[in-house]
Amino acid sequence: MRFPPGSRVRARTADPGHHTRLPRYLRGQTGEVVAVAAPEPLPDDVARGRPEPRVEPVYAVRFRGADLWGSGSHTVTADLWECYLEEAP
Repeated sequence: MRFPPGSRVRARTADPGHHTRLPRYLRGQTGEVVAVAAPEPLPDDVARGRPEPRVEPVYAVRFRGADLWGSGSHTVTADLWECYLEEAP
C-alpha cells in the first residue's frame, strides 16, 4: 500500500489509447484517500487480454464536487487503482 488513508493524491493526466477505468473528469484532480481495498487485477490489462494482468491495491478517493465542476458542496468518491494515482504536490 503506497497511499494510506488520509493521503492527498492526484489522478494522473494520461490519456491512454486503450481502455481505462480512470474517468476523464477526474484526471489531474486532487483528492483524499479514504479507504484501501485488497489488490485486484488492473481492468486496463484485463480488457486488453493480457495473460497476466497487473494486480494493484484499489483506493477509495474522495474529491470535492466544487473542484470537479466549479460548484457544489457534495463529494464524489471513486475506486481507483494505484497506477492511476500519484502523490499530490
